[in-house]
Amino acid sequence: MPAMRSIPIYAESGAMALSDEQADPEVDFIGIPREVSTFEMPRLPDPGPASSAAHRLLADFVDRYGAWLASGGEAPALELAGIDAATRVVVDEALGEGEVSAIADAGDGLRIRIQETVFAGVWREQRRDAAGRTLDDRLIGAAVPAVLGRIARERSAPRLRERPVPATAMNVQALVTELQDAIDRCDEATPARVINLTLLPLSPADVGHLDALLEGGAVVILSRGFGNCRVSSTAARDVWRVQYFNTMQTLILNTIEVCRMPEAALAAREDLEETHQRLADLVLWMGTSSSP
Repeated sequence: MPAMRSIPIYAESGAMALSDEQADPEVDFIGIPREVSTFEMPRLPDPGPASSAAHRLLADFVDRYGAWLASGGEAPALELAGIDAATRVVVDEALGEGEVSAIADAGDGLRIRIQETVFAGVWREQRRDAAGRTLDDRLIGAAVPAVLGRIARERSAPRLRERPVPATAMNVQALVTELQDAIDRCDEATPARVINLTLLPLSPADVGHLDALLEGGAVVILSRGFGNCRVSSTAARDVWRVQYFNTMQTLILNTIEVCRMPEAALAAREDLEETHQRLADLVLWMGTSSSP
C-alpha cells in the first residue's frame, strides 16, 4: 500500500496565529489549484487483518451516519484514538483528504485541528495539548464540526470593543452601529447579516478601526478549491470575516457575516446525502477487498 499523503491535522504544531496580520503556515493557503477538483474514490486497501478491522469501523460509522441523516439528533462520531496503527493507516487511506481544514484555539494551550475527508461532511477532528500531543482523535459527520462554532462563541465577547474613532474615519461609525445591532439580534433562527466590505467606501482609517475592533478570533476555516475561501471568527460573538481569493491569491470578495456559522463553511444537505451513498459504496467495496 502506498503511503498516504499526510493530513494537515497530523502536522507538527507551530506558532498559533489566527489574526489576518500573522498567518499561521499550518492554516495558510496550500498551493494554487489549476483546475476544479472532482470527487475521486480513494484507493481500496490491500486485504489483511487491518483492512478487515477498518471495514468494520467504517461500516459502523456509515450506519450511524445514515440514521443521523434520516432522523437528526446527535451527529455521528467514531473514536479513533484507541485503534492500532495499522488499522489507522487503512482508515486514513480509505477516507483521503478533502479541501476544507480548520484550526481552533480552545484556550489553556489546547488546539483543535480539523480536516475534511474526500467525503463532504465527514471530518477528522483532533484535540492537542500545548506540547502537540494528541488527546482525542475522532471521525465525525456534520455539515461543519460543532466544536468550531462553540469555541468561536466561547472565546468572543457579546459586544464590540470600544475604541475612539479616528479623526480621519469616514463611514466606520455607522458600520459599527449596524454590527452591534446585528450581534444583539443574532440567534439560531436569525438569517445571516452580510456586509460586503468590497463595495463600501472605506478609508484606510475606517479599515484600521474595524480591524482593531474585530481582530483576535479563535477559529479559522480554509476551503481550497478553484480559488480559496477563508472564514475567520472574530473577537465579537457571532461576527465572522469571510474572504474569497482567486487562484492568484488576490482578495476578490471581503465580507463580514453576523450569524452562528457562515454558510460558506457548511456542507450542503445534498452533499451530505451524496456522501452517505459514497460511503456505503466504499464500505461495500472494502468488504469485497478485505475478504480472503
